[in-house]
Amino acid sequence: MSSTRHPAIRIAVFALAFRLASAVIGFLANLLLPLHQREPFTVYGQPSPFWDAFARWDSGWYWGIARNGYEYVEGGRSNLAFFPVYPMLMRHVGRLFGRTSADLYFGGIVVSWTAFVLAMVVLYQLARLDLPARRAERAVLLATVFPFAYFFGIVYTESLFLLCGLTAFYAFRTRYWILGGLAGAVATATRVNGILMLPALAWIAWRTAADRREQLMAVAGLALATTGVGLYCLYAYSVSGNPLEWAASIQRWGYYPGGSPLMAPVLLVQALVLHPYAYLTSVPTAPYDTLNGLTGIAVIASVPFVWRRFGAGYGLFMAVNLWLPLSSGQYEGWGRYCSVLFPFFIWLASVRSRSTPWLVALFAVLYTLCFALFVTLHPLY
Repeated sequence: MSSTRHPAIRIAVFALAFRLASAVIGFLANLLLPLHQREPFTVYGQPSPFWDAFARWDSGWYWGIARNGYEYVEGGRSNLAFFPVYPMLMRHVGRLFGRTSADLYFGGIVVSWTAFVLAMVVLYQLARLDLPARRAERAVLLATVFPFAYFFGIVYTESLFLLCGLTAFYAFRTRYWILGGLAGAVATATRVNGILMLPALAWIAWRTAADRREQLMAVAGLALATTGVGLYCLYAYSVSGNPLEWAASIQRWGYYPGGSPLMAPVLLVQALVLHPYAYLTSVPTAPYDTLNGLTGIAVIASVPFVWRRFGAGYGLFMAVNLWLPLSSGQYEGWGRYCSVLFPFFIWLASVRSRSTPWLVALFAVLYTLCFALFVTLHPLY
């Protein structure tokens, strides 16, 4: 990134340019590579190599909520498993374009891209609390080209969640407690793992609040952050009679967190060390599990270094958020969960700069591979 007197503008332009370049990659992948399976849905109702790259897998669920609202299915797979803020924004922004089905997807793209650009600016500001300017910019670059960062540019919640999480942490670290609480409230109503940032925010508040008044404001901010998930629980109760119906719906999709967080990483390492060829060629999901699993293992390995370098707040945030996907026993979604763990990128930016070009190159190659697989409907989600 060239020098300028306005780093926020430079970072915003870079983030937007990268999203445009990424859209071209998705288009080429969709145009040149065969689909791994039948398209479950399309933006226009018929294949569109450019626009369909933004709308894969869970995008259809967000579109359904944006168009028709929530539909409770007693004892079945309900869209209550998907939290409300993103599809609500998708609906209202989409109406600015029109009333067709495609307009809702356009709304989702605008929300994701806008949130991503703003998130990169906030990431820079947050990193500047601990790092010099050039290394803070390096954190932005690494977060942008992370292998699973393509989720930030499609109709998924990751970019909005990242923006809210970064804003909440920046606000708490700079003693803007109510702003942090508001950002936390949006985060907890955007993704289920928003709840898991609360222990880290509480730690930061305990270590940062200077006097009695600030302590009270910090408690108010933490309480405010819980209102997002709290209001969604009230809504779930109103339609199903169970305030945690969203959690029950998630389990009906076969996702059961709460087991040993070490079992899945250990099994993956054993398979790759003892019989890698047989594993990768005989198990249909092995290539995707390996990409997800090795990403998760790399981020897990960084937690002690993050904790030591930046404190318990960041370390706790990463550890608790990694526990959720790891304890499910599945590899699905590990890369996506890791993509929003911003302390990882700040820590990477703090290490020796000589390794950065190689790391960026590795990330970029894996980003292209993973995005191409995702666009062509391989189960890498």
